[in-house]
Amino acid sequence: MSHRAAVSTEPILLELVDEDGHTVGTAEKLSAHQAPGRLHRAFSVFLLDDAGRLLLQRRALGKYHSPGVWSNTCCGHPLPGEAPFLAAARRTFEELGAAPSLLREAGTVRYNHPDPVSGLVEQEYNHLFAGVVRQPLRPDPEEIAETAFVTPGELAGLRAGSAFSAWFGTVLDAAGPAVRELAGAAGW
Repeated sequence: MSHRAAVSTEPILLELVDEDGHTVGTAEKLSAHQAPGRLHRAFSVFLLDDAGRLLLQRRALGKYHSPGVWSNTCCGHPLPGEAPFLAAARRTFEELGAAPSLLREAGTVRYNHPDPVSGLVEQEYNHLFAGVVRQPLRPDPEEIAETAFVTPGELAGLRAGSAFSAWFGTVLDAAGPAVRELAGAAGW
């Protein structure tokens, strides 16, 4: 069963932004991701457990973009006019069935990552967040196929043998200082 409150048939709109992250309009979600891509607002969340392990998700096979690949804890797009922090907390709960604790801003990063498999383009101004998760996870199977808490060594092994989202390395590097601070002695 989906954690989403209601399923809408209305098109999903994204907030288009300029290079400085200022809103310049809206676009339908799929059209914003079609080549060459339109710069839009996004968010990425990195949650750790109390042992300092990073929570990853493998995206559900039914996702239109990057299905079946590993990625950060949660990512998505704020609704037009929605604060990125609120969108990140909302979508984390909707996807994982658990609310993040100690969620905080971890910077922004701008990137342009074409996905060679789907032909879609991630042209994003991405707001990064890091936090802790202490509640049991109840992943929405429409969003998440699998979750895993990993140490840095386990992540390196997983990245060597598994497919990851095109944006994962970029957002992990950008959020790294906040992740390392939260992880303490866990080695991030």
